[in-house]
Order: sequence, then C-alpha cells, then structure tokens
Amino acid sequence: MSEHSSKLNPAVVLFGHGARDPEWARPMQRIREVLLQGDAAPRVELAFLEFMTPTLPQAIATLAAEGIRRIAVVPVFLAQGGHLKRDLPVLIDEARGRHPGCEIVLAQAAGEAEGVIDAMAAYALASARSM
Repeated sequence: MSEHSSKLNPAVVLFGHGARDPEWARPMQRIREVLLQGDAAPRVELAFLEFMTPTLPQAIATLAAEGIRRIAVVPVFLAQGGHLKRDLPVLIDEARGRHPGCEIVLAQAAGEAEGVIDAMAAYALASARSM
C-alpha cells in the first residue's frame, strides 16, 4: 500500500476500558492481529480509557501525525454503558477539535453489533452442548 493510499484509507482505533493487569488487553491485541492480516489491512491502534496506554487522545494524535485523515474509533465494550455515553463523546469531540483535518467517526459498542451478538450466542450454545 502506498503512503498516499494509507492516508486515504481509514485507520481503526480499538478502544477499551483498560485494566491494571496487562493481560486484560490480550483479546484486543488479538482483534488487532486479525485486522492487520491481508493486503488491504488498515492502520490499527489500541487505546484505553484508564490504567493503560496509549489513551484515546494519544492514539488519535499518533495517527494524525502520520497523516491519517479518516479514523474509526471502535469501542471494544459489551454494551453502551456510562463510559460510552458520557466519557467517550467528550474525548471524541476534543479529538475532533485538536485534529480538524481528520474525520473521526465513532462506532457502536462492539458487543451491540448483530454479528457479535450472533457469535456470542453461538458460543454460548456450543458451550451448553459440550457439557
């Protein structure tokens, strides 16, 4: 992928709550690894609300400094709770103000996406059948 096309393609920021235990981020790292497979892989950063780095402002600043102009923030949360309703919109608005040349879009919580719900239901069913 050329440098020019990578700036036109959206980057993805996988945004999680964060935890004191660094192993907590392993599923997000695995999601990142899957996203990076293939020829048309987007630029992918992880970002955290607390306890871990980088923060969302740091991740977006890194991408903007690289010339990325389209950024999709994907909350790796099960549901749209308080952090996603109150804290995240403020962070997104601040990032848009700091990086007016970037289009920053916010996806719904990953756990609310139909495909994710279907995958979790299939997993639960398979778990019940394996007893």
